[in-house]
Amino acid sequence: MAVQATLHCLTGCAIGEVLGMAIGTALGLHDAATVVLAVALAFVFGYAFTMRGVLRSGLPLRAAFGVALAADTVSIAVMELVDNTVMLTVPGAMDAGLGSALFWLSLAGALAVAFVLTVPVNRWLISRGKGHAVVHQLH
Repeated sequence: MAVQATLHCLTGCAIGEVLGMAIGTALGLHDAATVVLAVALAFVFGYAFTMRGVLRSGLPLRAAFGVALAADTVSIAVMELVDNTVMLTVPGAMDAGLGSALFWLSLAGALAVAFVLTVPVNRWLISRGKGHAVVHQLH
């Protein structure tokens, strides 16, 4: 269940992260601005994916947003902390252009490392009835 929850989180995070990194890099934004954009978009897409499923179960918008916050905040935060740390520590990755293999391989590697390190966090949360356990109560 923790792997499935982390894959779900990774989907939303990856869309936001890749989009934010690509936009920031294409616009030549400073590393900090690019990371802020990527993190913000990761949270938006991560919450949106969860809310889509929860809204289908019949919850009103406000309640669905509360469930998304409870289910995903810690997971997304850990994933974003890890993958952006990796991106910032790979020499030249943030300065490489969109046409560079270094940029894309670093980003893919960062997301893979984030996945591996977030699975135990989600497992711990689920074992305590938190995180994605909140969403599973609605399915």
